[in-house]
Amino acid sequence: MFTETIGNSYAGRKVARRHYLLSLFIALAFALTIYPSKAHAQIVGDLEVNIPFQFHAGNAKLPAGQYRIRMLDDSDLTVMEITSADGSTSALFQVQAADANSTPAKSELIFNKYGNRYFLAKLFEEGNPNGSQVTESRYEKRISQEAAEAQAHVPAHRQGQ
Repeated sequence: MFTETIGNSYAGRKVARRHYLLSLFIALAFALTIYPSKAHAQIVGDLEVNIPFQFHAGNAKLPAGQYRIRMLDDSDLTVMEITSADGSTSALFQVQAADANSTPAKSELIFNKYGNRYFLAKLFEEGNPNGSQVTESRYEKRISQEAAEAQAHVPAHRQGQ
């Protein structure tokens, strides 16, 4: 009788544990379905762009010129890489999802302009209202407090087009 009670108690705990794990799994699945995914269809593939002025991308200061921009693999859509056409200059910068006011008719980069300083702010692909917004660097935050803001739009195109 004693061994029978211990056996029943163990079986009961085992069933309770399965019930708990199943409940936890269902709650997790539900939470993931109602939580908005940060994996919007952001920039896919490479963008090529000719930037006619010196600019900042994240913490990097880059010269005017031809660039290729792409989402960094395995970055969970949070890190992009910008590389000069000749491969001599490269930088990484953090991004988050951004929505355009309307679906862009052309791919473009949007820069914040403070005085004569340009900071890469947003990237959008033609036909896709979901793009990427560059995380503001400490330097941009400081400069933005000192100067009035304007914006500059630079057209871009998908690599090979």
